[in-house]
Amino acid sequence: MSDTPAGPTNAHLTDSGPADTEGFAALRTELEAERDILAIHVAEADPHGFTAPQFDDNLSDRGQVAAEQTENRQLATQLREQLDDVEFALHRLDDGSYGSCVACGESIPDERLEAMPAARHCIACAS
Repeated sequence: MSDTPAGPTNAHLTDSGPADTEGFAALRTELEAERDILAIHVAEADPHGFTAPQFDDNLSDRGQVAAEQTENRQLATQLREQLDDVEFALHRLDDGSYGSCVACGESIPDERLEAMPAARHCIACAS
């Protein structure tokens, strides 16, 4: 179990008190740190964007380079999706919609938000 405080509960979404502010501030800090780390990993996974591969005359090198670039593109895509989720969660914190499912509007269970602070969907809509 972690020593860091859990994010705000869904009940806090409609309350306005000091516990709210502290919970949301801690959650925002956690999400911003995750965003910064993901941005670094995206840049590392695909430092040159999706550029054309550079090959030498060795056919086996071409295959290896192509395979590595494909793997890097897939990793970069996954990291970008995670980064988008985190940025969307930060936006939802700002507009007050954090903690509700984007598909059905129901509250996302606290346990899910604690495990996945950037979750967009409740468990039913995610499956």
